[in-house]
Amino acid sequence: MAGRQKKSLGEDTSITANVGIGRDGNGFGLKVELVGHIPGLPREEAEALMHDAHQVCPYSKATRGNIEVKLSVAE
Repeated sequence: MAGRQKKSLGEDTSITANVGIGRDGNGFGLKVELVGHIPGLPREEAEALMHDAHQVCPYSKATRGNIEVKLSVAE
């Protein structure tokens, strides 16, 4: 997504996935927090990039509506 938006990301860019199990309306379900480490981009741009990538990611599309996903950007 960064390439499509002509944004240059450094080699130290990463995404950390924290996966857990929590209660949902039907018992238990997975929950995921994706934390972006995107140095060099202002926080608002990094958050927008995370959101845009989440919309087109094949894995995100396959699990959308099935698991709780929280997106955030590390300080």
